[in-house]
Amino acid sequence: MKICFEENKLSQENWASCTFENGLRVVFERSASEVVYCGYVIKAGTRNEEPADSGMAHFIEHMSFKGTERRRSFHINNGLERVGGDLNAFTNKQETVYYATVLKQDYPRAVDILTDLVFHSVYPQGEIDKEVEVIAEEIESYLDSPAELIFDDFEAMVFNGSALGRDILGRAERLREYKTEDARRFVDRWYRPENAVFYVYGNLEWKKVIREIEKCLKTSISRPEMPVKDSSLLTAEPSAPSVKIIEKGTHQAHVVVGAPTFGGNDPRRFALALLNNIMGGPGMNSRLNMALREHAGLVYSIDSYLTTYVDTGWWCVYFGCDLEDIDRCLRMVKRELLRMIERPMTETQLTAAKKQMIGQFSIADNNSESYAHALGKCFAQYGSHRSTSEIVKHIQQVTIEEIQNLAAEIYAEDKLHTLIYR
Repeated sequence: MKICFEENKLSQENWASCTFENGLRVVFERSASEVVYCGYVIKAGTRNEEPADSGMAHFIEHMSFKGTERRRSFHINNGLERVGGDLNAFTNKQETVYYATVLKQDYPRAVDILTDLVFHSVYPQGEIDKEVEVIAEEIESYLDSPAELIFDDFEAMVFNGSALGRDILGRAERLREYKTEDARRFVDRWYRPENAVFYVYGNLEWKKVIREIEKCLKTSISRPEMPVKDSSLLTAEPSAPSVKIIEKGTHQAHVVVGAPTFGGNDPRRFALALLNNIMGGPGMNSRLNMALREHAGLVYSIDSYLTTYVDTGWWCVYFGCDLEDIDRCLRMVKRELLRMIERPMTETQLTAAKKQMIGQFSIADNNSESYAHALGKCFAQYGSHRSTSEIVKHIQQVTIEEIQNLAAEIYAEDKLHTLIYR
């Protein structure tokens, strides 16, 4: 299998990419570390499931480790562990990622095992029958965690009737019905080289990166002829704002307030990220934390979150409080949102906010594993490499007017969804 074309050769920017004849794309960024982070991003997540295939993407992630045409599950799980490496995977709404962390000299081994489990898994029925109970336990554990579960229920409100509104884990009763042929049907549709990106972050030579992948691609990848569907076509329009109260019988109330936003290619995404950081980011000096925790003492923590997909997204504020304080906390949250709409920031405030966010972002980039995942996912979904310096440049260019216009658009009270567990 040869390279079809190179979009970018390794240059002073320290990254490179190429596409093989079978459609597989590769993106590589050189680092100074002797540890290599690599993996496959498959553009197949919850949003790619048919309505009857509840939890299928996550189910496939589990089952891919249960045996291939060449390896049993023991050999997959032990293949990198015995040289001190790590092999793992995760599923979200729009992709499944299989990844490895190894020393530089073990990169060929990592590529071989990853390629084998992604493109040559066999999904034996005996293993399905056992593993489905493991996933069922995972579901039960998740249902016992209201502080996590509430985000899935909130997204179901925002994207009601759409695949994005379904939870990732699925329903245990449906999972117990899955057969090998169900797994193969999903894999044949989505686990295709042209629907995947292989990413590498480490101190390697570009030629070696490509050579090892090329070796693994010599084994044919058997998939029936069929076009890959466009994931964005599976998304419904966000639903009308609503308020929902669910009686959970919890000691503490859990509350989420938020609204839809826009996709990850929208030029306003940098202003949105900065606005979110100002309102409820990780800093103790965020506006919501100062108002509800530091000044009023009503919550232990309060945060604002952004979730971005290729074509849409959502933001929310989450807090936990005593049951009798729900209404007061909600009033205070909405007051802070309105304040951002009505009172423009000063240049001094905006400069300080940018400096804080750029510092947080730069520190977070030192988490090499997370950086490598972001490298792969960005290339898979947007076909581009977004360097730290480029992102910092865009943040620096955000204006007061952009911040205020965004606040007026997404913080308006008539657009807010509210979900309360009590």
